[in-house]
Amino acid sequence: MKAIEKILINNKAGKFVCVGLDSDIKKIPKILQSDKDAVYKFNSEIIEATKDYAAAYKINFAFYEQNGSKGLSELERTAELIPDNILSIADAKRGDIGNTSEMYARSVYEHFKFDSVTLNPYMGKDSLQPFLDYHDKLNFILVLTSNPGANDFEKLLLDNGKFVYQEILLKINQWNDHHNCGIVFGATKTEELKSNIKNFGELTVLLPGVGAQGGSMSDVKKVFKDNKRENYIVNVSRSIIYKSSDSDFAEAARNEIIALHQISY
Repeated sequence: MKAIEKILINNKAGKFVCVGLDSDIKKIPKILQSDKDAVYKFNSEIIEATKDYAAAYKINFAFYEQNGSKGLSELERTAELIPDNILSIADAKRGDIGNTSEMYARSVYEHFKFDSVTLNPYMGKDSLQPFLDYHDKLNFILVLTSNPGANDFEKLLLDNGKFVYQEILLKINQWNDHHNCGIVFGATKTEELKSNIKNFGELTVLLPGVGAQGGSMSDVKKVFKDNKRENYIVNVSRSIIYKSSDSDFAEAARNEIIALHQISY
């Protein structure tokens, strides 16, 4: 099944939450911390508890790469736990030139077998081309991110009257020949979301920032509903996976993702 098909099927089923597996040994429940396979067991229970409600799972590579080969093994085994009908996202923010980008693409799509990846467009289209050549995958390209530092470059005003992020959005639409491009647009940027959604075209949207960063699920749902769009997923990490620090952490995660789906707009 193509990556875009997984998104559309889950959206039609009313599933819009992406569970971010930013799993940190220092933050998982103490009952697991002494286990030699703690992070993997934590991820396993979180996925098992939330898989009936999740539209996607996003694994942030940094949380695993910090532990070297052990962490990469945890990443690989965690990715294998994600059900085939649910989108898997490699949150690696890759973007480089020539053979380097090709090797990154092979790593994400052929070795780790993810359905999608996050990409940084700063170095231009050729730096992303090896990823775009995988027509059955979905490439989420950074447009306007959820962090305050987005103002440093992404919101610089160009001579043509557009912000940098708006120019990037235009380019991504032009690159989407094989319908395998998506965008990352911060859920904390509600006003920009409202004013730019009409220019999203057919691009699938990944929205980080709900929960610990202060973004509003209700606001996001309303913007997409008002614009009659369904091809989006909202990433929520800490407020789902760390909802409880006790032995009921998996149950608490399941209850939180259910509650997020029930939020009205």
